[in-house]
Amino acid sequence: MLTLSHDIAANVVNKRQNNSFKGNYGHVLIIGGNENLGGAVIMNAQAAVYSGAGLVTVATDLANKSAIHARLPEVMVMDYRKDLSAAIKKADVILIGSGLGQELTILKETLQAVQAKQTLIIDGSAITMMAEQHLPLPNAKVVLTPHQMEWQRFGEVVIADQSREDANWEALINLNPEPILVLKSSATQVYLKDDMYQLSVGGPYQATGGMGDTLAGMIAGFTAQFSPVSHAVLAAVYTHSAIAEELSKTAYVTLPSKIAEAIPAYMQRLAMETVSKAPVDTKQEE
Repeated sequence: MLTLSHDIAANVVNKRQNNSFKGNYGHVLIIGGNENLGGAVIMNAQAAVYSGAGLVTVATDLANKSAIHARLPEVMVMDYRKDLSAAIKKADVILIGSGLGQELTILKETLQAVQAKQTLIIDGSAITMMAEQHLPLPNAKVVLTPHQMEWQRFGEVVIADQSREDANWEALINLNPEPILVLKSSATQVYLKDDMYQLSVGGPYQATGGMGDTLAGMIAGFTAQFSPVSHAVLAAVYTHSAIAEELSKTAYVTLPSKIAEAIPAYMQRLAMETVSKAPVDTKQEE
């Protein structure tokens, strides 16, 4: 087990090149938010935008359109029942599942349309539906972000055994392609191909609704900009909890929306720690 530390995040978040434009920082497509759970994709999108993704599109139930535009004028909104496959093809990173409910047709369409070169983050309801329907992972750079009950359903590792690395590894190596696993808990773990990292920051002040939605949006924003995907995931997971820990000094509960608001300033601090390095090529392949 390795410690997920500040230095890892600082080595990922680099100063931006002066000669750049929004296309250099990735296009994130967020798919989710049924008519009753629109807040989930709003938190996804806020975190992705504030993390610096060049473009963010939300494919959702159109009941959420006005709320999204009122909260985030930077975001494009589309009906997730129309032209979804075409939208998927244009994205660099796809995040599906937050607030998706039982929209199985949309999940299946997404899994069929995603391409090998793309990053697919699977969250929330999508993980549960995949477990219930025994749906295979697509050929893509897959990141799973389950909480413990979702991992019990999908990975078939009971919660009591999830503290054991070997139990989680056994479940992961049986998946094809083998995904990056962000197993959310009071001691969140990130499983990469060869290593497992555990968070060194965070606490009970994060135990509130929407925390995972904000984390998923941050992972989308980071993976859209930084490579390799594995390092970007580690940096996003650390930054999310590090911000929460800072906010907890003056707040009993660290609200997900407040974490999102603090992302740009925290990333700037990380970038300034690495100003002596050449800026990373954000579009290079792994």
